[in-house]
Amino acid sequence: ELYADWVNKYPIVVLEDGLAEDDWEGWKLLNQKLGSRIELVGDDLFVTNVQRIARGIAEDVANAVLIKLNQIGTLTETIAAIGMARNAGWGAMVSHRSGETVDSFIADLTVAMGTGHLKTGAPCRGERVEKYNQLMRIEEELGTAAVYAGRKAFVR
Repeated sequence: ELYADWVNKYPIVVLEDGLAEDDWEGWKLLNQKLGSRIELVGDDLFVTNVQRIARGIAEDVANAVLIKLNQIGTLTETIAAIGMARNAGWGAMVSHRSGETVDSFIADLTVAMGTGHLKTGAPCRGERVEKYNQLMRIEEELGTAAVYAGRKAFVR
């Protein structure tokens, strides 16, 4: 009920890891209550693991997944996880991890996969700024063909 109250009072559009990572029943109830109004993103719940994502889809416990490239292991598995989410009508949010480097590949991946979401933190450290800079370089290269997803990036 606390999250529902907050969603009613404040302009919340995304809730990440709202419940414990193995509280599948709680996640299902949360999705029933708020899933049509906000994006419920599972990070620890899914750990970018296609078996866990498949279970989440089957049990209807969320409507988006956090994607961490270096958590799952390979680019192929990452693309599969994003595709699985997309095929289920879910959102996918590409994310950095703690201990990041200045490698900006996740910005390219976000644009290439059309996820509309990149979670990389406040632009206050070099490894974060570099990812935002790469997004700006991509926008510049695309010119008028660049499309900002805006609110369309959210599945609900």
